[in-house]
Amino acid sequence: MALNGKTAVVTGAALGIGKAVTEILLQTGAKVALLDINESAGKTLKEALNKQYGQERTLFFKCNVESEEQIIETFGGIDIVCNNAGILDEVNWEKTVSINLTSVIRVSYLAMEHMNKLSGGNGGTIINMASIGGLHPIAICPAYTATKYAVIGFTRAMAAASASASYGIRFNAVCPTLVQTDLFASITDNLGQFSHLAPLLYENINRRIMNASEVAECVLELVTDETKNGEALVKCPSIKKYVTFPTFSSLT
Repeated sequence: MALNGKTAVVTGAALGIGKAVTEILLQTGAKVALLDINESAGKTLKEALNKQYGQERTLFFKCNVESEEQIIETFGGIDIVCNNAGILDEVNWEKTVSINLTSVIRVSYLAMEHMNKLSGGNGGTIINMASIGGLHPIAICPAYTATKYAVIGFTRAMAAASASASYGIRFNAVCPTLVQTDLFASITDNLGQFSHLAPLLYENINRRIMNASEVAECVLELVTDETKNGEALVKCPSIKKYVTFPTFSSLT
């Protein structure tokens, strides 16, 4: 997919991975709608991007999926969605489920209404931000782990549905290891009853922590490579690898 003139929506766009994804999409020619609950950071980023790319290339909305109609009215459609917004909070675990999983499903379904070729859309691609925790259990944060397993399952199921029904939409997930973000910086404050397991985290911190831009490059790869659908792309400091999942036939 060539990105010049394409329209992207990035949730959790104001900081961290979302900011890096926004920047790399703009660098490759896309227009980007930034969605984030952090209004101050979002507006600050929008002002900086205006100076670099021109104010017509970006929009900012305080995170609200109901703003999608305004995005379409302004940009004329949606081609790319990156469901990046996420939290890690084992105390308020229901909020973790709501933001990490329910909002991914909600935004994906809303985007489908406009992207689905069966409904007159032009197709597109949806990238969901999962985690290595969606492939390997993380003892310090069971609820977070559950949401990321679910995001990968949802992504692969939607990819299968799209391929079977010719929606024209590709669904893929990115599964990074530890990334230097605000979420990472506040992990130990949000472990709740699992805080006694925090030393397990520090065992992994001895390994290199990735920059958000490294994850953004994976998002760009999945956006532009039109052969990818239903993939989970793992990004570690030293490697990048697509997951090979067992097939049903291999299990029976």
